[in-house]
Amino acid sequence: MEKGMLVLGLVAVMVVGVVVVVESSVEGEEVSYDGRSLIINGQRKLLFSASIHYPRSTPEMWGSLIGKAKEGGIDVIQTYVFWNLHEPEKGQYDFSGRADIVRFIKEIQAHGLYASLRIGPFIEAEWNYGGLPFWLHDVPGIVYRCDSEPFKVHMQNFTTKIVNMMKSENLYASQGGPIILSQIENEYEMVEHAFHEKGPPYVRWAAQMAVALQTGVPWMMCKQYDAPDPVINTCNGMKCGVSFPGPNSPNKPWLWTENWTTWYRAYGKEPETRSAQDIAFQVALFVARNGTFVNYYMYHGGTNFGRTTSAFTTTSYYDDAPLDEYGFIRLPKLGHLKQLHEAIKSCSNPILFGTQFTLSLGQQQMGYIYKRNSGECAAFLVNQDDTKSVTVIFHNSSYELGPSSVSILPDCKNVVFNTAKVNVKNNTRLITTGKKFNESEMWQEFKDIIPTFADTSMRSKTLLEHMNTTKDMSDYLWYTFSYQHESSNSKAVLSVRSAGHVLHAFVNGALIGSGNGNHEKVNFTLDNTITLNNGSNNISLLSVTVGLPDSGAFLERKALGLRRVRIHDIQNSKDLSNHRWGYQVGLLGEKLQIYLDHSSSNVQWRNFTSSNNPLTWYKIRFDALIKNESFGLNLGSMGKGEVWINGQSIGRYWASFLTSQGSPYQTWYHVPMSFLKPKDNLLVILEEQNGSPLGISLDIISTI
Repeated sequence: MEKGMLVLGLVAVMVVGVVVVVESSVEGEEVSYDGRSLIINGQRKLLFSASIHYPRSTPEMWGSLIGKAKEGGIDVIQTYVFWNLHEPEKGQYDFSGRADIVRFIKEIQAHGLYASLRIGPFIEAEWNYGGLPFWLHDVPGIVYRCDSEPFKVHMQNFTTKIVNMMKSENLYASQGGPIILSQIENEYEMVEHAFHEKGPPYVRWAAQMAVALQTGVPWMMCKQYDAPDPVINTCNGMKCGVSFPGPNSPNKPWLWTENWTTWYRAYGKEPETRSAQDIAFQVALFVARNGTFVNYYMYHGGTNFGRTTSAFTTTSYYDDAPLDEYGFIRLPKLGHLKQLHEAIKSCSNPILFGTQFTLSLGQQQMGYIYKRNSGECAAFLVNQDDTKSVTVIFHNSSYELGPSSVSILPDCKNVVFNTAKVNVKNNTRLITTGKKFNESEMWQEFKDIIPTFADTSMRSKTLLEHMNTTKDMSDYLWYTFSYQHESSNSKAVLSVRSAGHVLHAFVNGALIGSGNGNHEKVNFTLDNTITLNNGSNNISLLSVTVGLPDSGAFLERKALGLRRVRIHDIQNSKDLSNHRWGYQVGLLGEKLQIYLDHSSSNVQWRNFTSSNNPLTWYKIRFDALIKNESFGLNLGSMGKGEVWINGQSIGRYWASFLTSQGSPYQTWYHVPMSFLKPKDNLLVILEEQNGSPLGISLDIISTI
């Protein structure tokens, strides 16, 4: 033994023998669990899972994504269920196209993988309104996510509908299908305290309601330490290998439902990423400590098509995941994790059936050993010191452990994998200019109408809350009023305080200024000098949301839109918040759906001009490029708005919002191949600011 090396206390932990069986009367694979793992058809399982959300990609992509995940050593595909996608209006359901969850689950089954279904139905997920349909807001007496009868009725109705749909297609493992786990609620512990005495009864009710649906597979609650039996409490976060205290019963397994593979991007939040080494370190440590189920959130993030993002979230979602937004393998991340899975799976028997011992190897070094009576042995040697390498002695041999690393020894002798050592080459995204749209003759434009007070039919003597007025039918709400100015001095200051997210202010039809909040600070104030006519003036204020909030207690009480409006001139200052206001929901182009081919002729399009006016629609027709390629629309020359291709929205864009480094949060926007036709494609853009479409190109995305 080298000088300074100590072998300290040896502690043994026996495998828990109690098995919880989930009853099922339908022939299939019985799914149960004990204190070590999930048990499927009588066999303990060590499982790696991948979050892939069906509406964030296209049905044409699903097979390839699932297949690549399987190649990466994945056993389970996990997805949320998106309530507001499936029931956008009360009692009216949609399970078609990207919303075809049954097709998605069957695709998982076709690849021989298991499925984990996180029903929620509140999901957060950086998804608009946390997945809740906005019509819930108008249910009398409702309080979301607590012991509120109106909410519980609708939550139970939707949860039951999804469960019954899965049952009718025989998709639960108990029926021979792939679903081995379901989730009710989502990270409720984060907000439970806000509901006081209404919180704990809701947790108990949600668990009882879910279990009573008799799916034949276990239910889980993530970030809910007091999840009632038999529901399993699970961990979410980046460091569950360190932070998870374990399940709330020795009879429940250690499950990690969200291991964040990177950070999602949001406007005003500095872009960050996460290394393959750090992910692997936490996974290995979690397994070493007793974990037998790890889910990567996200394994493929995909695209927030249409208006599906939560507040200030970019259209691209978790692009730095093991499978990028376009579905390409991202290296070294996917390759490093694949090798990790292989190394851990080579330790399966000792982990699942052996006795766990812990061995102190230093101040921040630990050995986790799994040993069977047969002598079969596996070890995880951990160095939690993130500043230096350390040499440790284990079984009379020396092992060099790099900073923040785990060495895996399937035979307690030979290291087959170290989390800090990457043996996979990097790859790089290659963007090749495809089709340029830089000729003005190619474009047509339509300038949307800026309404005045006289144009509106909705009136109020107060400033209305934005979301409750639009009902999430549009991002846009016009606040208009007529202002009488009696002074020879035409100068004044317009001051508008907004609760978010964006404001464009017009005086007598001319844009006089814009303002916006961001992900870190939603509220803002716009103060601009304006020129007024002597007499009547039309003030038109366009409030814009960039997705609805997706988190926090009392979501139904959150408010957006204008909170105070003042005009200061040389004579006085007037608070116009209780003035007579006229309102219009949405833009004219939206109402007429001019992004659709058959509705495009509802307005008079004109030849393109170089004036680059705000609130302008642009359209162009083009033929597709090479088949079987991945495409990104370069919108770096634009400001802010939304894009449609052949009537399908590829999402909001905001190229003018820059990071602290001076670059857009997102420049290329994913155009799925299935959105394109061989000939005569229609591209329509709504530009809020003054961007130029002449810099747009449809580029080919690949990797090298």
